[in-house]
Amino acid sequence: MDPIIREIYDAILVGHSKVVEAKVPAAVSAGLAPQQILEEGMIAAMAEVGRLFEQGEYFVPEMLIAARAMQAGLALLKPSLKARNVLSAGRVAIGSVQGDLHDIGKNLVAMMLEGAGFEVLDLGTNVSPAKFVAAVKEKNAEIVALSALLTTTMSGMKTTIDALAQAGVRGRIKVMVGGAPITETFARQIGADGYAPDASRAVAMAKSLLLTV
Repeated sequence: MDPIIREIYDAILVGHSKVVEAKVPAAVSAGLAPQQILEEGMIAAMAEVGRLFEQGEYFVPEMLIAARAMQAGLALLKPSLKARNVLSAGRVAIGSVQGDLHDIGKNLVAMMLEGAGFEVLDLGTNVSPAKFVAAVKEKNAEIVALSALLTTTMSGMKTTIDALAQAGVRGRIKVMVGGAPITETFARQIGADGYAPDASRAVAMAKSLLLTV
C-alpha cells in the first residue's frame, strides 16, 4: 500500500479527521488514482471498522468518529472521482419513516454505506412514502433503506412498501429495514427484502441485495 494511502487508512480507523483532510489532497497531488485512494484508503478502512465492530472491539462511538473522518476525506475526493467517472457501488435512498424523528442509527448506516462506496440519498427523518417513491422515480435509487426507532412508527415501513408497489416501482428496487424494534420476522411480514440489526451488517445486506437485482 502507498504510504500516503496507509496514513489515510490509519487515520480513518482511529477517527482523525484532520489527518484525513490533509492526506487526501496530498494523495491526489502525488498523482495517485482517486479510485485507489477510495478503495484502499477509505473503503478498506471502513470495512475494517465494520469487522472490529462485529468482533466487539469497536462500539457505536468508534464507528461514528471513523465514519465522520471518512466522510471528511470523501468530500475532498468526490470532485476527482466525478472527473474520472468512477462508478458507485449502488444508489441507496435512506430515511426514517413518517412519524419518526430519530436519526442517529440512520445517519450511521448512511455513513457506513458511503464508506463502502455507495451513493447515498439521505432523505432525513419523518419521510413520507411519497418522498421514498420520488427518490426511486427521480433519483433512480436501487435500494430503499427504511429506519424506525419507535414501535408506533414501524407501520410506516409497511405503508412505504405498499406505496412503492402502488407507484409501480417495487419490482425494480430492493427494500431493507432496520431499527431498534425491528426484527427479521417483522421484515418478512411486511414484504421487505432484507433486515440488518446494525450499521455494519447493513452494508453487507445492501451489497447482497444488489447482487439479486
